[in-house]
Amino acid sequence: MAIFMKTNISFAKRVNQALNDRPLQAALQTAAGRFDAARMRAWEDIDDVSALRHHAKLIKEHTVAHLDTYLSQLVEQVRAAGGFVHFAADAADAQTIVSAVVREAGHDLVVKSKSMTSEEIGLNDALALAGIQAVETDLGEWIIQLAGETPSHIIAPAIHKSRQQVADLFHEETGRVLADADIPTLTAVARQELRRQFLAAGVGISGVNFAVAETGSLVTVTNEGNGRLVTSVPPVHIAIMGMEKVIPTLDDLMVFLELLPRSATGQTITSYVQMVTGPRRAGEADGPEQLHLVILDGGRSAILGTEFDESLQCLRCGACLNICPVYRVLGGHAYGGVYSGPIGAVQMPLLQGVKQSEVADLPQASTLCGACLDACPVKIDLPRMLLAHRRRGVDGGPQTAGRTAKWTERAAFKAYGLVTRHPNLYKMALQAGRVGLKPFEKNGRIQNAPGPLKGWTEQRDLPPLAKRPFHKRKNEAEG
Repeated sequence: MAIFMKTNISFAKRVNQALNDRPLQAALQTAAGRFDAARMRAWEDIDDVSALRHHAKLIKEHTVAHLDTYLSQLVEQVRAAGGFVHFAADAADAQTIVSAVVREAGHDLVVKSKSMTSEEIGLNDALALAGIQAVETDLGEWIIQLAGETPSHIIAPAIHKSRQQVADLFHEETGRVLADADIPTLTAVARQELRRQFLAAGVGISGVNFAVAETGSLVTVTNEGNGRLVTSVPPVHIAIMGMEKVIPTLDDLMVFLELLPRSATGQTITSYVQMVTGPRRAGEADGPEQLHLVILDGGRSAILGTEFDESLQCLRCGACLNICPVYRVLGGHAYGGVYSGPIGAVQMPLLQGVKQSEVADLPQASTLCGACLDACPVKIDLPRMLLAHRRRGVDGGPQTAGRTAKWTERAAFKAYGLVTRHPNLYKMALQAGRVGLKPFEKNGRIQNAPGPLKGWTEQRDLPPLAKRPFHKRKNEAEG
């Protein structure tokens, strides 16, 4: 399983499935709404959140512009601390590197903490093919691993699962009777099942939230203790990061630790902030004997210097998902890949390992309302980049979005442009629209419009065209 989920279902069909899944709708509205409300409350605690976001933006802009410099410094510092560094050009390269390190260590059981990058490269499937068992130890990740699914959300992978669905999965895995189990009971079951895995595993695999070039420190922020166990109990620790996760200094890290937890979960600080600098040293009781850092390109270097390189500033906080009106009714699986919501719609067509034809419609899955820009802690202009994807498809230029507009779309927009440039044609079109849609009006709303409008009215009622347009009433008022 690589960046794109293995499915033959089209985007349109996945959307319809999500829209007709009432339990999913309820779960999304509750969880995403709660996260977004918590973010706004947490931001209010900062004296000048706009200034802090602007400062974070400048750090990210500078780092992406000088990525080669800071990656070189990071590599130097990690190696100086006793770690090994590997560069992976793509998902297949990363799979090969990780599998080789595990085999060389002589182990066939791996425990993993939450890592979107490992999901991106399809690591679990690759390890399974190599005869290596990988066990997810983050609660949400373990749930979706048992379900055979990919994450539905960057921060909360199992946001789409109900308590009863989780109980059923745990029953199938453990054989315990859990039909009426509450959440603390289910959490205790997971804890009991996973603890023995930490002690038995020979390799721990983690993600990286930030990699500090100044010191070679690998930073993770989590709310579960599994992250610390994965990185300290097994004799070998493998950390996997996208190359854009590097930041210059520890002072810069303090800026992002102010913003990331607040933007992701509404917390002032997460339960665990862990900084790993090299393997265990002489005289230390805890920590791995070996530390391996895998730095993934995966299409990121091709984004540098393009109109999309701003997307590499992403902190993976999930704030844009929580506030997005499209994500909040579809969920992550409708997008078809590891990264969903507005950031996924921008990045999925750009990253290697994605079939362009499969993500052609993702940039269209946005209202362009701008809420994602308002919510992003580093002010990434996602609406601008979504429009850039759409423009490339329509212009027939580089197929970044993997989509060329149909001739019917081109004709429709040409006609629209012609009508809107000529006031008399515009007035005639409005009058014709009022007459043409009148038979479909019921109780003051249009509930079942024909032609291109059918897709809209399947999900919402439209108001009829006004008998007296606004510009006419404006002219009358001025007269």
